[in-house]
Amino acid sequence: MVNLIRKMKLMTAYVSGGIFYLLTIVLHLLVIVEKIPFTWVNGGRTESFALQLRISMISIIITVCLGFIFLIITRIKRNQSNRVVNILVWLLVLFYTIGFIQQMLGTPFEKIVCSVILLLGILSHLRLALEK
Repeated sequence: MVNLIRKMKLMTAYVSGGIFYLLTIVLHLLVIVEKIPFTWVNGGRTESFALQLRISMISIIITVCLGFIFLIITRIKRNQSNRVVNILVWLLVLFYTIGFIQQMLGTPFEKIVCSVILLLGILSHLRLALEK
């Protein structure tokens, strides 16, 4: 499995990581404009649209910040290997893997759509983490 992931070109990992962050932002924007019902996300546990609005806004801010960190990591990884960057990427892989497990325990929408988006993020970050 590790060898299969290592066969992915780094540029593919960079692009798929960018797509992951973009899709995550679009997903939350669709919830904000009520194209996706708020009961379909967060395991269906959000009690009101107003609460989900705050959650989605915070999620967008966090996603943008992590997206910028991802861009910085891709620039560093192209030029050199850095222990701190490697640890950060592995932490993101762990964070997104836990999120994937949560998605699989969530609503049908999360299982079918959100988990695929998150899997894209896991694979792209895992490819960066495996780079020597």
